Amino acid sequence: MSIRVLVVDDSSFFRRRVSEILNQDPMLTVVDTAVNGQDAIEKTRLLRPDVITMDIEMPVMDGISAVRAIMKATPTPVLMFSSLTHDGAQATLDALDAGAVDFLPKKFEDIARSREEAILQLQQRVKVIARRRRFMAPSIPAVSTPTTSIPAANRATVRSGLSTSTPPRPRLGAMSVAATSTAASTIGAHTAAPIATPERRGLPRRSGKSYQLLAIGTSTGGPVALQDVLTKLPANFPHPIVLIQHMPGTFTPAFAARLNSLCKITVKEAQDGDQVRPGHAYLAPGGKQMLFEGRAGATRLRIMDGNDKVNYKPCVDITFASAAKIYGGKVLAVVLTGMGADGREGARLLKDQGASIWAQDEESCVVYGMPQAVAKAGIASESLPLSIIGDAIVNEMSS
Repeated sequence: MSIRVLVVDDSSFFRRRVSEILNQDPMLTVVDTAVNGQDAIEKTRLLRPDVITMDIEMPVMDGISAVRAIMKATPTPVLMFSSLTHDGAQATLDALDAGAVDFLPKKFEDIARSREEAILQLQQRVKVIARRRRFMAPSIPAVSTPTTSIPAANRATVRSGLSTSTPPRPRLGAMSVAATSTAASTIGAHTAAPIATPERRGLPRRSGKSYQLLAIGTSTGGPVALQDVLTKLPANFPHPIVLIQHMPGTFTPAFAARLNSLCKITVKEAQDGDQVRPGHAYLAPGGKQMLFEGRAGATRLRIMDGNDKVNYKPCVDITFASAAKIYGGKVLAVVLTGMGADGREGARLLKDQGASIWAQDEESCVVYGMPQAVAKAGIASESLPLSIIGDAIVNEMSS
């Protein structure tokens, strides 16, 4: 059964281009297009698509307002198209805050180094986020009404390839954590008990290990996951934190600033030469690699261009491997939602040094790729729902 997609954009050229690309994949069918946010809301109600691709700037109603209305009335996974500018970054983060699952650059040449690779990435991203629909709302048949559907154009088989409800609170991508609602309600019931021990809250038992660093790696779905985790850390969190999120360089400053405004800890985009400090989180800049130099207790960050042959900038494997050299086994590394397997080999190096490795569980992930790679390799000692990871970190790493 094919994945049904609604394409939303005020540009007829872009609607046609995206529709042609998606219809080339035999697993995807563009059921209709919409010219603005209001049109998108109505067609989502009538057609019940599996995925929506959404522009941000449109007449009548913008994409952010449309996402917010769709998530309230007919929750559906939304992939935003965004410009790689400062304003585009802010708008994209607002769209994730409204409930969008993921985003891609609107200029396809910014997605990948070749047109063919960009096409495959767009097709694969739509197929991956379509899996979120089963966590968002019961399946409701589309209303039987005439629509102006886009005909399936040139359905030649294209080789698919992989690129590499919690309690109300300000957060990014509200709907993308819907999978944790059952766990969250269960945990809430436990925490209402007179004595709320860590075990009663569903947290893993403390290992008793000594730590000097928290390292978190993530990709697709990471903005909401990181916010959920980091907002639970206290201002006096006793260790430095490094964050590796697959994200364009124009987006990381805005994302770090937004996290800093919401968290008790200090969050900043990492700069070359930063001395790591307890209670501070350092977000790897997009398009760069983040490494450590010095020794545990007197460590600085090195921000480098890195090798062009490396698929990810920043790369979780590279930062994790560098942490293994400096901190040895005194690291808690957490691999959150994301496509691909970045983080597995770096986590393996950390594990060999005696570090603790945790992975986000399948049901709470937007994409169970990176955590699955770590879990399947036998590297992760815990597989945890997003709703408890922040509290579990505090429980494990507090003195």
